[in-house]
Amino acid sequence: MTLNNQPYIGQIGITVSDVAHVLPFYKDVLQLEFLFDAGPNLAFLQAGESRIMLSTALGSTTEPGKNSIFYFKVGDIESEYDRMVERGGTAERGPEIAAKMPDHELWLAFLRDPDGNLVGLMEEKPIV
Repeated sequence: MTLNNQPYIGQIGITVSDVAHVLPFYKDVLQLEFLFDAGPNLAFLQAGESRIMLSTALGSTTEPGKNSIFYFKVGDIESEYDRMVERGGTAERGPEIAAKMPDHELWLAFLRDPDGNLVGLMEEKPIV
């Protein structure tokens, strides 16, 4: 499936130690919309066009805090980062420019959830 003729992320699965313990980070710090849960070990939230699935480890190859990084686009990375840290996110690296493109600058920042999963913030700032 595509959106505007380009692939997009429909769902991202995040392995956590305890869904009930980590869920407030995604609801309150990142302020994602809670959709539903499917028992104590599975919860779903909405992040723009994508859905986030929080689940406990399945099998022996998944371990909390050892997942791929995923990024949330924000409009004002400095303010959003500060607000997320104030709401309980663990600061990893504050906003900084990552790359200069022909028409914008890519800014990135990072924080961690209670299980140590790295969460990226990104903003594409137009060149003025």
